[in-house]
Amino acid sequence: QVQLVESGGGLVQAGGSLRLSCAASGRTFSNYAMGWFRQPPGKEREFLASISTSSNTYYTDSAKGRFNISRDNAKNTVYLQMNSLKPEDTAVYSCAASELRKSYYDTRRDYPYWGQGTQVTVSS
Repeated sequence: QVQLVESGGGLVQAGGSLRLSCAASGRTFSNYAMGWFRQPPGKEREFLASISTSSNTYYTDSAKGRFNISRDNAKNTVYLQMNSLKPEDTAVYSCAASELRKSYYDTRRDYPYWGQGTQVTVSS
């Protein structure tokens, strides 16, 4: 069991950067793979990036080169650094945790634990 709380969202201009944080509590954080998803207004939730317990990372094409996922096990926190933001990046961003042991975690069914989400709005 793990509880997740996202923070760091807000309003940013196109081309700017944001760093989202996801603080975890509960069972040993280092045993969970972590992922980031987003849900634009009126659209379905989509996968962005994952990081395994051994810090192997995986990105969708839309996130690759602009977004970076990382984790700090000492702080029980996973991060999503977002650069070169575009208006189409506007969405509610959520982190998720998985107890599965896989090479990567890219689907919603991989993650039984979810945070509440944080709003990111990118203005033009």
